[in-house]
Amino acid sequence: MNFAETLKLAIDSITSHKLRSFLTLLGMIIGMTAFMIVLSLLQGFNGYVDEKIAGIGSNTFTVMRFSFEDFKDSDTFAAAQRRNKELDFADLDFIKRNARQIGLIGAKAGNTTRDVRFETQTLADVSITGVEPVIAELENVDIAEGRYFSDAENKNSTRVAFVGADVATKLFPQGGAIGREISIQGIPYRIIGVQVAKGSIFGQSQDNFILLPIETFGANFGGLKFSRAPSFIVSPKYGVKMADAVDEVRTLLRIRRKLASDEKDNFGIITPDAISGLRDSLFGTISVVILFVPAIALVVGAIVIMNIMLVAVTERTKEIGIRKAVGAKQSDILRQFLFESALLSAIGGIIGLIIALIAGQVITAFVFPTRIPWWAAVIAIGVSAAVGILAGLFPAWKAAQLDPIEALRAE
Repeated sequence: MNFAETLKLAIDSITSHKLRSFLTLLGMIIGMTAFMIVLSLLQGFNGYVDEKIAGIGSNTFTVMRFSFEDFKDSDTFAAAQRRNKELDFADLDFIKRNARQIGLIGAKAGNTTRDVRFETQTLADVSITGVEPVIAELENVDIAEGRYFSDAENKNSTRVAFVGADVATKLFPQGGAIGREISIQGIPYRIIGVQVAKGSIFGQSQDNFILLPIETFGANFGGLKFSRAPSFIVSPKYGVKMADAVDEVRTLLRIRRKLASDEKDNFGIITPDAISGLRDSLFGTISVVILFVPAIALVVGAIVIMNIMLVAVTERTKEIGIRKAVGAKQSDILRQFLFESALLSAIGGIIGLIIALIAGQVITAFVFPTRIPWWAAVIAIGVSAAVGILAGLFPAWKAAQLDPIEALRAE
């Protein structure tokens, strides 16, 4: 019996018992849908982290008050709060004067939320941050309209603003945000640039922000209270390894803060590798556990397939006897039932994959970015078919072992 005949018999058997076939498919559909949705969420999260690293700059690192290790537990964090001092502009100047292996370095200061007004319209809780002009290059800022700050505007504390897409579209729905004046706490700022929309994450917009020149921010939002620079973004000089630049900055800060060789850093340095490592350490084991739960549904689906195929063997005992009586071999019977169970399982896997893709699009639109790589989709269908074969082995073997004379006597 060739492949075409086996396929035709399998399809005929599936279509002639529609309800039974549907119930058989249901377990695999549910299992595959759950498994692929969870996988798409994990892949989406990993892709999102990688995208943010690339957006910040894959060849940059951040110097800030705390490191990732400082957040390990409450006691560690409490100790870090006592030990770690806020960074300030004197730290920045010291690094600039003495570093030989860094290319660019820029500060981001303060972060607060304020209401923003344009004429009679008010936009509530907009994030306001002060940044140095070089941050545009360090963080690979995508500009939709206008431009970023200049050094002269920063030095002169000019009241100019670079805004997120939400601020521009909500205050100026007809367009034309460039050159318009907005008001923050009664102080006017002229919009000089709009960033390309970044979308939302977990339902929270990433475009509801305003960036001001860091000197402007310090002058208009509390003076000395906001003059501290809580973080620096640094890139190595061309041709210098990231690790060498990181070591140099760490050494300079330890010298400036007069730390002994046996004392811990009282500041944090965050590299792209540290971010990826944190992600992997947090979600490596969790991913296995999370994927294990929907995988149980696949096992349940396989059990359902095996039971339904056993019922099918019982119902078709006489048919098997007739086929054996006219010359069908044990291998033909075995192949027929294995093919049928594999086809059923693969169809269930494909339907589950389609549902997961649709669900992923909905989740991406409203909650969180998801991603199903093409290789995962191919593997999913292959796994479905493999599960069907494994689930059908015993029923197929049982069918192949039937005695044709006894099978013909079956009612």
